[in-house]
Amino acid sequence: MRIFSAFLSFSLLLMSCEQDVMPKPNAYLKLSYPKANYQKSNIQLPYHFQYSNQAILSRQYQFWSDLHYPKLNADINMTYQKVENNLTQLMTDAEKLTYKHALKADHIEMHPYENANKKVYAKLFEVSGNAASSIQFQATDSTKHFLSGALYFDARPNYDSILPAIDYIKKDIEKLIETLEWKN
Repeated sequence: MRIFSAFLSFSLLLMSCEQDVMPKPNAYLKLSYPKANYQKSNIQLPYHFQYSNQAILSRQYQFWSDLHYPKLNADINMTYQKVENNLTQLMTDAEKLTYKHALKADHIEMHPYENANKKVYAKLFEVSGNAASSIQFQATDSTKHFLSGALYFDARPNYDSILPAIDYIKKDIEKLIETLEWKN
């Protein structure tokens, strides 16, 4: 009798567990960033542009400036140089800095930008992979002004983790380039 009741209990237990096991779907981190409102730069530089209200603009040296994103722990470092018959060298040096990241990068993609009315000719480089700088850019009027910039995060590069923040700041960099104007 004991064997029969144990067998019956075991059988009932097995029949009650016939439900198909369904794996749970992967969870994705939902990051939301505030909508950027743009303001015009107001510090003494040979150029001006619009930048996000999520960033803090500061002048570092004579013509160098930074855009700091405190909530994202990121900085856009910008360097300005006068063009004095050395435009090719300035552009080559800036591109060398970009391609130094090729060792850690999976891919580097260049996007050109041109606004002949404002005399702004720019290139934006997207560096995918675990490189130190995910976005770099350069802009010039081809006669007097040259501006280069790079995005850095104050964290060890982990491309998959910081990609949403890169995409968010990329829009701000595109806005910076689109609104860039040179002062005489």
